[in-house]
Amino acid sequence: MSVVPPTEWPQSGEHMLVCGDDALAHRIAAELADVYRQSVSLIVPPPHGLEGATSPPAGVREVNAAAPGEQTLRDVGVGRAAALALLYEDDEINMRAAFLARHLNPRIRLVLRMYNRNLGRRMAELLDQATDLTLPDAERGSLDACTIVLSDADTAAPALAATAVAGTRKIVQADGLLLRAAEQIPAHPGDVAPTGLATLALLSATTSDPAGAEGSDRSGTQAPQLLPDEGAVRAAPGRGAVVLEAVTHDAPTPRLRASRGASPKELLSRRLRWVLTGVVAAVTALAVASWLTTGDHPLHAAYLTLLDLFAIGDPALGESTARQVLQLLAGLLGLALLPLLIAGALEAFGAYRSAAALRRPPRGLTGHVVLLGLGKIGTRVLVQLRELDIPVVCVEDDDEARGIALARTLRVPVVLGDVTQEGVLEAAKIHRAHALLALTSADTTNLEAALYARTLAPDLLVALRLYDDDFATAVYRTLRAAHPEALTRSRSVSTLAAPAFATAMMGRQILGAIPVERRVLLFAALDVAGQRQFEGRTVAEAFNPGAWRILALDANAPEARTPDLTTAQDAGDPPGLLWDLHPGYVLRPEDRVVVAATRAGLAALLGRSPAPFGPGA
Repeated sequence: MSVVPPTEWPQSGEHMLVCGDDALAHRIAAELADVYRQSVSLIVPPPHGLEGATSPPAGVREVNAAAPGEQTLRDVGVGRAAALALLYEDDEINMRAAFLARHLNPRIRLVLRMYNRNLGRRMAELLDQATDLTLPDAERGSLDACTIVLSDADTAAPALAATAVAGTRKIVQADGLLLRAAEQIPAHPGDVAPTGLATLALLSATTSDPAGAEGSDRSGTQAPQLLPDEGAVRAAPGRGAVVLEAVTHDAPTPRLRASRGASPKELLSRRLRWVLTGVVAAVTALAVASWLTTGDHPLHAAYLTLLDLFAIGDPALGESTARQVLQLLAGLLGLALLPLLIAGALEAFGAYRSAAALRRPPRGLTGHVVLLGLGKIGTRVLVQLRELDIPVVCVEDDDEARGIALARTLRVPVVLGDVTQEGVLEAAKIHRAHALLALTSADTTNLEAALYARTLAPDLLVALRLYDDDFATAVYRTLRAAHPEALTRSRSVSTLAAPAFATAMMGRQILGAIPVERRVLLFAALDVAGQRQFEGRTVAEAFNPGAWRILALDANAPEARTPDLTTAQDAGDPPGLLWDLHPGYVLRPEDRVVVAATRAGLAALLGRSPAPFGPGA
């Protein structure tokens, strides 16, 4: 293991440690170093153990260690670090390291990557309780030691799902807080997009070019313009915009209804049900005839009829002709009943197996979304699409993938097979699909699937998951040139999730992030006290175009506020947020506000970099 000597660690306690085994760790380390100007150490496995290993970002120290054990954490200076991010794919590794780090440094801020949300929430409570019990009473209120649990899959899934549906609203939801935004494209070239409550961004897409340039932070003039002022909006007729619709406390997202298995109607076909109904009617008629002709008790007559039906009754020798005829008819009916019973049993067994197995895409399916990959990201995106009531067909080559069980429960059609092989996308009805979401962990697989899908359906909306932003830009431009009328989108999960993790390491749990093409707009709750950019200024004066904008005010008194603004309020509580703020309202030190900010803008508000100005910030 290579370790930086302890004498090189900063003495101010502002050192950041990032531990991980994939691209997300590199992204977050770069975010902390470039945007927040922090001293960062990146702890990753040796190059041979890290798939797609790259050189560390500029200004970041790299330490090679197989796992963050106690000795490794001591060597990298966890006792002096201000924050530690644990970003391994395995939740168990993150939990083990979190317990060790909290033991070695009760004052450290922990940020955990956890796919299991319920377990992560309980972990955060347990670790924070451990801090309260370890530290003296005098220190508990003054320290910013806390545990924040985030999921890259949960952060990126809404954005990835939204790319597959034209006009889908962008939603940031954290427990009770709901921020809704929508993309608006003017109907005519000379029109200005509706502003809603606030214009959050101007897109590269226009009325004449709905696809746009899909710009990123490094796209220059082709990048979307975040947080423009009114003058910039008026000066951009025909240009698309992302506008804010509401900032409210809302009810939680309704749960998906899972399938309960095969119903009786599915177990037996309609034709077989009619045949069995006829048999029951014939048996009933014979029993009634026996009762009327013999004068026996109705139950005894039915009993004799069933004995004759199953050929276990005594022959009707010496009895009346009517009784003998009825016995012969019951025997003949019994002969016909045996194959029907066998057919019914076989059909019910087949229907039961079909209900327990994966569904195949139904005939005539059209306008659906083809989802490639049912790993962590694909599973979360599947949930998002089903919550939007969008028909989905999944493609996965591993029958034991994480999302297979969920797809079976939700009765979502699944095609098992390698998407790079001919016939797999055809089986998913790609030629009649509305969109393709390629979300496997391999860039080459996603790209190959996108290219092949375009040969089958040139007008298909394609969104693919790619790691490298430069590569994504090159792919977008090539696909755009080859298919100018079709929409293509590329998204990086680590790029979408990294700002949330980095901001959490700075002691601010952001409320959410909205992707604007390949840039990211962040939402956070900040106290006005100590913010020279806010304190004593009006809402209009505090607005810094291209950097930050105040959206809402927490109207509760300071003593009545919840520690975390994302905590849902009780039904009887009055609304805590005022989002229709007057531009002339003067911000007071006791106020708390919800802001939309760029990555650089939020860093400036946290005092970690110079304040940016202008639309390019």
